[in-house]
Amino acid sequence: MDEHRIGLKPIRRQIWAPTGQPLTCPVHPRYEWLYIYAFVCPETGESRFWLMPTLNKDAYQRVMAAFARTVDASAEHHVLVVEDGGGFHVPAEQGHPLGIETIKLPAYSPELQPAERLWRLTDATVANRWFASLDDLWNALYEQCAWLETQADTLTQQTLFHWWPLYAN
Repeated sequence: MDEHRIGLKPIRRQIWAPTGQPLTCPVHPRYEWLYIYAFVCPETGESRFWLMPTLNKDAYQRVMAAFARTVDASAEHHVLVVEDGGGFHVPAEQGHPLGIETIKLPAYSPELQPAERLWRLTDATVANRWFASLDDLWNALYEQCAWLETQADTLTQQTLFHWWPLYAN
């Protein structure tokens, strides 16, 4: 599980162009943001994405509860969530939803976080583009995240590290 801030400040990437043709990339930087919360199972590529307007402990708790419902976490079906040490990763007063267990990665170790590799894929659809509003950006990201949820093989290729422990179902 990881979070990613993305907004109306443009993401610029190199692109191919015909020789001698000038490239233009319209930009209108504004500092308004959305946050993508993503969960991925590196072994299967199964994923869940949520777009949220904020990144704080309340949003984290709502997303974690929604995730628990979508994966049918329960006393009989436990789900281990690997997360970084974000200060907002605070469970609700009653704790995480039933069936959700978390493990924290060491500080300053994004290279250990499989979900960190998802951001290049989510950003691909918005790179070198200009959006008139946060709603337009939200729509583009929603479509990309919905598509990524159907691309288990691609997500496994990006997130299944050679050292990741594999478990029999």
